[in-house]
Amino acid sequence: MASEQFRRQLQQEAEQWQVDGLIDTDQYQRLADRYEFGKLDLVARDRFIAIVIGLGSVLLGLSVITFVAANWQAIPRELKLALLLALLIGVNAIGFYLWQRPRPSQREGWPQRLGQGLLLLGGLILGANMALLGQLFHISGSIAGLCIIWGLAVLAMAYGLRLLSLGALAILLVGIGYWSGMANGGDDYATWVEILLHYMPLLAAGLFLPLAYFCRSRILFTLGAIAIFTAFSTNLSAFSFALPSGLRYPITLLLPIAFLWSYDDTLWQNLIRRNRPQPDADPVFQPIAKGLALLCLTVLLYVLSFHGFWDYLSQSLSAAPRPNQVQAERLLLFLNPNFLVFLAVTLFQWSYLARPRRRPGWRFSLMDGTILAFIGILTGLLVWQGSQGGVSAIATFLVNLLLFLLAAGYLREGLAEGQRRLFWSGMILLTLQILSRLLEYETGLLLKSLAFLLCGIGIILIGLWFERHIRTLRNLPTSEDSR
Repeated sequence: MASEQFRRQLQQEAEQWQVDGLIDTDQYQRLADRYEFGKLDLVARDRFIAIVIGLGSVLLGLSVITFVAANWQAIPRELKLALLLALLIGVNAIGFYLWQRPRPSQREGWPQRLGQGLLLLGGLILGANMALLGQLFHISGSIAGLCIIWGLAVLAMAYGLRLLSLGALAILLVGIGYWSGMANGGDDYATWVEILLHYMPLLAAGLFLPLAYFCRSRILFTLGAIAIFTAFSTNLSAFSFALPSGLRYPITLLLPIAFLWSYDDTLWQNLIRRNRPQPDADPVFQPIAKGLALLCLTVLLYVLSFHGFWDYLSQSLSAAPRPNQVQAERLLLFLNPNFLVFLAVTLFQWSYLARPRRRPGWRFSLMDGTILAFIGILTGLLVWQGSQGGVSAIATFLVNLLLFLLAAGYLREGLAEGQRRLFWSGMILLTLQILSRLLEYETGLLLKSLAFLLCGIGIILIGLWFERHIRTLRNLPTSEDSR
């Protein structure tokens, strides 16, 4: 069904067409039946009722909260407990009742929207109840532990109801708990909190990604992937899993990129279903994973293109651990479940990409091979600089070359497919590279002014030419038209 705004505009235009004699009454009626003009007023009424009910519910809730807060100290503990449980159960019960009401059509009505809002409110009330119950029964704990348990409870609600809003709230709460715990170094917490903080990447992968498939939500997959690999990179640099300087940056920065680029929905779907491979199955989240990998690779190349990063890496060698300490740290690295699991899954996914499908033999496609070459070159440079040093000039030159090739690839794909996003991503990246090099090194103001002038003129001219190129591509006859 088309959007409500389009249907309203179409209704106004159809009425004017009927007045002008462009369509007759029967044609107007067919349009009205197809686009449900008669239900537009009902939709507006339902929205107004939902707003009124929502506003009234908020005011009633504030009234109850204010009344309870004013008399909180005088209320017996048993009555406090009964009020908290009644509020939690009541809000969730009403929300579930409204949310699961039968719908007259495929579109969600105001009861379903209001029910989702109440269920989200119920998830928030759950955390408030947990905090207040801990206060009532004098149970001490940390903010990290409270947020993680709260997030896991909301996550269970999201699995049961398969709601995007609850899933996003759960990821946010677990993330708040994780980062608040990591801000204090992950120490001085209960044993179970330390365990969750240590293995948060695996926990997030096992809980967030299946929820994204159950809800078929691209938003949840994106949030889950960000949560997984930010926790992965942080955990390998913290706790007792210290890394030698030569391995720290390749693992924490490049392994997530390799994992995301090689992610394939068909691989996991075939493993779960245990049937014959279906290479032509439409991927659900693979484009998002590849887009995140390209975004991370672009940002990483831009950061590594500065000479200061390689100087910082050289200075960190002076604080390198002793040989026996390095050996112990490497042992801890290869005993780290987070590293072992993600490395094994990444290698398995890349082998799945190279499997024989429509082409003979085991080999990568051109794009997969290019990304793998980028990762390999960056890994070699980071390991060499982190372990021995002395390659700052060569590394800066090679990274800038890779950044230029990546920008050229964006431009090429944007021109070939007529996609503005890819083309302008390449243009912006190329312009940033030129301007960053001018600002990084000591150059005269006249040269900087000339560079800004040429970049501005070039962007305007190339942008106008690209728009003309797109119009030309759209006007080209297709093979079916030529036949």
